[in-house]
Amino acid sequence: MIQKIKLKRGLDIAINGKAAEVIGSNPQSEIFSVVPDHFAGITPKVVVKEGERVEAGSPVFYNKQCSEMQFVAPVSGEIIAVNRGERRKVLSIDIRADKEQVYKTFEKINLANASADNLKQALLESGLWWCVKQRPYDVIANPAIAPKKVFVSTFDTAPLAPNYEFVAQGKANYLQAAVKAFSIISGKDVEIGLRAGSTSTEFRMLQHAHFTEFEGAHPAGNVGVQIHHIDAVNKGEVVWTINLQDMLIIGKFLCEGIVDMTKVVALTGPEVHEPQYYRVKYGSTASNILRGNIHKEIALRLVCGNVLSGHQINEDEVLSPYTNQITVLEEGADTHELFGWIMPRFDKFSNSNTFLTKILRKVCPKMTFNFDARILGGQRAMIMSGEYEKVLPMDIYVEYLIKAMIAGNIDKMEALGAYEIAPEDVALCEFVCTSKLPLQAIVRKALDNMKSELE
Repeated sequence: MIQKIKLKRGLDIAINGKAAEVIGSNPQSEIFSVVPDHFAGITPKVVVKEGERVEAGSPVFYNKQCSEMQFVAPVSGEIIAVNRGERRKVLSIDIRADKEQVYKTFEKINLANASADNLKQALLESGLWWCVKQRPYDVIANPAIAPKKVFVSTFDTAPLAPNYEFVAQGKANYLQAAVKAFSIISGKDVEIGLRAGSTSTEFRMLQHAHFTEFEGAHPAGNVGVQIHHIDAVNKGEVVWTINLQDMLIIGKFLCEGIVDMTKVVALTGPEVHEPQYYRVKYGSTASNILRGNIHKEIALRLVCGNVLSGHQINEDEVLSPYTNQITVLEEGADTHELFGWIMPRFDKFSNSNTFLTKILRKVCPKMTFNFDARILGGQRAMIMSGEYEKVLPMDIYVEYLIKAMIAGNIDKMEALGAYEIAPEDVALCEFVCTSKLPLQAIVRKALDNMKSELE
């Protein structure tokens, strides 16, 4: 019997520009770049030189704090530059890709008799350990610390998020291999979060998995919310989380013995001509899928990720390996509205009763809106109004936790649930925040401070 959890708190943000479930064609980059800053918390040591040739899956640098943790080339080709900044910090490693890709072959693992140590070593050497993140701190997992459980969410409820059922079609063997591997590593069935009502056979037929259904608005699809309701993280405990697309990459490595960092990325948003999906390999730039498919006559905000927890990029920026979505919306800097927020209107989304759209959405629940990137307010003192708790379905005192994080009080952070929180979990709180506080930045800084002080 599958456990079902109904979440009563949350908020779905209705934005125009959901991706159609088709795979678009896009030109591949000639130059691919590996950026160490994409992998938070590591110190890179480069092992390649300019002019050297590499295969897809060959190591280009490793983590100085854990020399077994390799980071590999996403494509085969020639190293054309090792770019460094101040104090010789490694900024990027540029590779001119071959027209015909050559993959480094790894020994295929027989999961029937594989051990946890062998599987961890294989993931470290293949450069795929970055896929495994941990709570607390929301960083790349420490391979020396065994997790009490491994969590995977099979759906995303963020605005315009990709449909993972569409992404995983025909890849059930890869997903099953990855699930079995992590059940061996953790010694327990992998915790799989399902969307209530989902009938996807790729997910529901998995073995070595324990299923929990979640019903409710965003952030029901956040793995942090699912962890909180299934088996919360306490002091001294560690759980691992893995994105579904990263599980597919790991599964392909286990089945075929190659590292293929290709993902299916959703191009979404009101300012996209044809929102759809594209196959994108790590190291390429955003321009490959944006070119010719976005409105150029107005100033645009390009977001790597969703509008709540993504970060701003430009067209020529290298996409992070964690990229599953790109959102394009109007910047809004040149927009001037008569009477501003006080003007009655039906075309602007709001969770408050400021506009009539909250009532209108109850009548027309599928109604969507055009958004822009304006904050629509200024930063001010925190108002203790309970507005965060209305949208975050976790039994923690969010406002008090944020105050403790601002003050840097680690003891209070521990007592108030900081071990469970990641920046994406408070993204919706940041959206509804009357005080316009940068909650995700506050949480990220506090978690980094906790990690440095406690480990």
